[in-house]
Amino acid sequence: MKKFLQEFKEFAMRGNVMDLAVGVIVGGAFSAITNSLINDIINPILGMFAGDGTALVESLTFRLPGGGELMLGSFINAILNFLVMAFVVFCLVKGINRLSRKTETPPPPPPGPSNEEKLLTEIRDLLQQQKQ
Repeated sequence: MKKFLQEFKEFAMRGNVMDLAVGVIVGGAFSAITNSLINDIINPILGMFAGDGTALVESLTFRLPGGGELMLGSFINAILNFLVMAFVVFCLVKGINRLSRKTETPPPPPPGPSNEEKLLTEIRDLLQQQKQ
């Protein structure tokens, strides 16, 4: 059990896991901004074209004969939320990739032959000349 807890501690303290945790927290906070953008700005504008000028969610809700509701506006709202979030993540990843490329340095050239290798090469060449 102690080894299991030690492995878990090593896993949890790795940089990638901590980065992921920060990303989830920031993503949750950003989700509120995205929801507000969709619900408070985009939906009312789209709702004007859908009918009575109210939010898209309200204007595209249809009552079904069996007693349920078909909430097409809510579905479109979820799609808009996804598209905005996906676009922001795309822009972030693209920016991070651009920064990563600039900070990378080209690998150093391979080292030349050592003194030992040079000496062995000379000996080989001399032996080949003697055979001829």
